[in-house]
Amino acid sequence: MNASFARRPERSNGCLRVAVLAPLAWRVPPRHYGPWELFASLLTEGLVAAGHDVTLFASGDSRTAAALSSVVAHGWSEEFDIVHNSFDFLPLTYSGLVDTPVVTTIHGFSSPRIVPVYERYNGRGAYVAISDADRHPALDYAATIHHGIDTTAFGLHPDPGGYLVFFGRIHPEKGTAEAIEVAARAGVPLLIAGIVQDQGYFDAAVAPHVDGDRVRFLGPIGTDRRASLLGGADALLHLIDFEEPFGFSVVEAMACGTPVVAFDRGSMPELVDHGRTGFVVADVDAAVRSVAAAGSLDRVAIHEHAVARFGRQRMVDDYVAVYDHVLR
Repeated sequence: MNASFARRPERSNGCLRVAVLAPLAWRVPPRHYGPWELFASLLTEGLVAAGHDVTLFASGDSRTAAALSSVVAHGWSEEFDIVHNSFDFLPLTYSGLVDTPVVTTIHGFSSPRIVPVYERYNGRGAYVAISDADRHPALDYAATIHHGIDTTAFGLHPDPGGYLVFFGRIHPEKGTAEAIEVAARAGVPLLIAGIVQDQGYFDAAVAPHVDGDRVRFLGPIGTDRRASLLGGADALLHLIDFEEPFGFSVVEAMACGTPVVAFDRGSMPELVDHGRTGFVVADVDAAVRSVAAAGSLDRVAIHEHAVARFGRQRMVDDYVAVYDHVLR
């Protein structure tokens, strides 16, 4: 080894300070299977017996004469029945190290270049899509499960009306400028809430229209104000320009009884029941007409429909059914 990269350990009577890193799939030593864990155990105990100062990094239930350092109580393959991966494709690269079944929720594809990674692990675990629109034809899926929300946090507003709302990141694909145009043509004030993700777009297409009266920009809105903002609107304008896998704000608005006017892209036809909980439209002209029609929709029925379809318990039940299927 190059001397500039080697750190000479301090020795006392020939004793070395050694850190042994073991896998976390099984206990060290393994109860039955676990060849890497067996190796780590044999080496660790041999080093200790030879008088070296050893720290073993392994699961907390490991058995060793060395010092034990752990961040998990048990090995993954012994501790869990199911590993549910909601962290994109990266954990899949480690899924072969454990026997525990892995269920992966795919929250859309940030780039076509990551699809081959999912293809490589197709069939090893189970994939769940968050909408039928987001299913990729190259992949096999155990189910489509729409997200659920805490519907108790989004009740009917006591006095709705008087403005339209845009709620989401300020970005061309989310349709902020289109929402401004629709609101202006419909003659209804617009409240805009969300983070500015594209500053150039905000400066050019949004900021010139913000006058504090007909168009107001509220910035990011926390959970404490979200229900009031969405519930008080005549309608949520969700005029997206991309194939959105799911839209939390759409479901949250409907849970407040607020109808949604959305462009026919991505998952919107799955989430919005056209003519009942809102309108799925093709262009700005149709969106303007739908703003007037939104006032005729039954907000109580919208709320009840959203609670039934998008409650958290429904989501939990759907995932438990997938877990049971995978384990069988």
